[in-house]
Amino acid sequence: MANVFEGEDDDDRGLISDRIRNALTDEIAAGTLAAGAALDEQQLADRFGASRTPVREALRQLAAGGLVELRARRGGIVASMTPERIMDMFETVAEIEAVCVRLATYRMTPLERSRLIELHDLSRPIVEAGDFDAYDSFNRHFHETIYHATHNGFLAEQAITIRNRLNAFRRTQLRQGERLSRSRDEHEAIMQAIAEGDGEMASRRMRAHMLNAATSLSRFIEAGKPV
Repeated sequence: MANVFEGEDDDDRGLISDRIRNALTDEIAAGTLAAGAALDEQQLADRFGASRTPVREALRQLAAGGLVELRARRGGIVASMTPERIMDMFETVAEIEAVCVRLATYRMTPLERSRLIELHDLSRPIVEAGDFDAYDSFNRHFHETIYHATHNGFLAEQAITIRNRLNAFRRTQLRQGERLSRSRDEHEAIMQAIAEGDGEMASRRMRAHMLNAATSLSRFIEAGKPV
């Protein structure tokens, strides 16, 4: 197959690698690509009509998130990740995010609060359009803005690290039923608590938000299993 992306610049290759990563993420999270499945660079390049460079970058990002195990000169394989392990990770990140939003409520500057409000407002047309990829990107920015608003560099680093391990599953759970709009509604409730200066309420709502995401992911996985 001819490489339709031959001659594209680095920015284009980055977008292509994101598309490949997102497609593989959904298939791994849904179980379409089972643990141990081989991910051959050339076969993936042919499938997506790309060169091996963006494929290699997509696999590297998936490996960083723990979804893929890379093998020298042979691409990679889908890593083993049990539903129990995934739920344990969601429970952990729920507690970390709850701490982050509580501290951020009390410590964020007016400029940071304004930025968070702006991000939240921008998510409405994304939800109305049902654009999962755009919402996934927004969602990362929204939560990371909260991390940085804690003004605790170490906590923000740890939150981002564990978030990166769960990025694939946090993205995939948005495809379950009405989860996209419910996620925004939950953000709205968190924003209300922040506006009222109630860090404890914001914390409880963030914890519930993350556990709701875990439940949606569980339903998504179950729906994709063969009868």
